[in-house]
Amino acid sequence: MQTDGEADAAGRVPLLALYRVFFWIGVFSFGGGLTPWMYRDVVEVRAWMARDEFLSGVAVAQVLPGVNSTNLAIFIGQRLRGVPGATTALVAMLTAPFGFVLAAALIYDRLLSIPLVAVALVGIAAAATGMLLRMGLVSAQAGLRGVPSALVMMATFVCVGVLKWPVLPVLSVIVPLSIASAWPRKADDA
Repeated sequence: MQTDGEADAAGRVPLLALYRVFFWIGVFSFGGGLTPWMYRDVVEVRAWMARDEFLSGVAVAQVLPGVNSTNLAIFIGQRLRGVPGATTALVAMLTAPFGFVLAAALIYDRLLSIPLVAVALVGIAAAATGMLLRMGLVSAQAGLRGVPSALVMMATFVCVGVLKWPVLPVLSVIVPLSIASAWPRKADDA
């Protein structure tokens, strides 16, 4: 089923060809939307998989936890070459983004040594903190429906924010209390 002369003597997709395809998909993976690109490369251009098999992989990738595109890369690699293919597709897809992150970290480190950039980043951080605070206040206002909801918000803030208690145990106690306090709602408050 392979084309482009990319099949080895046993009729399998070479790992290098698999790496090359998924490397370039990884290079341009900013913002998602990779499933159509994978479909084009794997089904239409190279004919490594049939359409139905690919679409089955899309369904599996969406059901599994994690990023759909990486799940799909693993599925395709596994179908084409087993565990080595799954590993190759995943590593290839992550190679370029990993390199970009390392380069960005190095550039960021160098930029911090410039005083003006460091001051600008402090200003950006302050603005971002202000925007987060405003969003929190807007969300709190939208959620306030009387004294019980205000008490729940304050209790959650004190327990998690001030006392530094673990979120899960705090919520396992506060959520049922919150639901119980809001249970008999009036129609105009729903």
